[in-house]
Amino acid sequence: MNSATFNDCLRDWEEELQDPYQQLQETHKLYKQKLEELSKLQGNCSSSIARQKKKLKELSEGLRKCKSSVKEEEKNELNKLQNLIKERQSTFFEMEAFLPKENGLYLRLVLGNVNVTLLSKQAKFAYKDEYEKFKLYLTIILLILSFTFRFFLNSRVTDAVFNFLLVWYYCTLTIRESILINNGSRIKGWWVLNHYISTFLSGVILTWPDGVMYHMFRNQYMSFCMFQSFVQFLQYYYQSGCLYRLRSLGERHTMDLTVEGFQSWMWRGLTFLLPFLFFGQFWQLFNALTLFHLARDPQCREWQVIMCSITFLLHFLGNFFTTLRVVHQKFQTQTESKKKN
Repeated sequence: MNSATFNDCLRDWEEELQDPYQQLQETHKLYKQKLEELSKLQGNCSSSIARQKKKLKELSEGLRKCKSSVKEEEKNELNKLQNLIKERQSTFFEMEAFLPKENGLYLRLVLGNVNVTLLSKQAKFAYKDEYEKFKLYLTIILLILSFTFRFFLNSRVTDAVFNFLLVWYYCTLTIRESILINNGSRIKGWWVLNHYISTFLSGVILTWPDGVMYHMFRNQYMSFCMFQSFVQFLQYYYQSGCLYRLRSLGERHTMDLTVEGFQSWMWRGLTFLLPFLFFGQFWQLFNALTLFHLARDPQCREWQVIMCSITFLLHFLGNFFTTLRVVHQKFQTQTESKKKN
């Protein structure tokens, strides 16, 4: 190496690497300092919210106890105070969506105590959109596969692959939904439990040995999976359209998700979607009854038959009565609104 080239290398080291490196060290030091400050602020906010929520709970209990003894002229003030408490609780929910929190039991079992709270709106929206795309793409894949296996391929090996995909899909959904709930999504109740039951059902069918009972139910099951994927595909486009309009109007939370069922905000277009949902739910009941009759067959030796029957029945009862409850609540709300007007 000649001296001119070596001098060039020294100059590059000083100008291009050494000086920027010192700046990088200062920037990284500042970054760590800000992280420590952020952690302290998060801890202060979390503890303050916990204290406020405890006081609000005590105040709500006190108002509930003294409600019957309140004078007529004080009732308006009491109602206003109760509404303010509800608003404050809603505000705390929004605040907590941007603060680290302990994982629920399921996430602790799967991920441990890893913090899954996303700290920016952009990160939350990106994760939510990726979740919705994941559901859409897997729904299309499951629709294609169930159609192929129903009409063109009849093999226990390919059926096992299909059911393994279902187990993986529903397991993944439950994990992603738990993370989204930690980040402010309001999906709850039956629609969360539904995916845990679906995971269990797919796992049981995956272990169902090849035999007479399996093949007596196979085509009905594949047809059901094909219809279910088709309905979920319709739901995605219908619900995503509803959510987009309602978010634009400020009537829905920005982290709300499409769900595999009917909710009150989906009321527009009711006549379009409800028939598909009810048909699918009664198909679940039909599956349960078919499996129950198969379980009573003298040739039946597999425990999977009666277990699948019970699980399909649980699916039907949960989906059907949850949908009826939401429809009933919506009718009641509309009736009360008409009376007030």
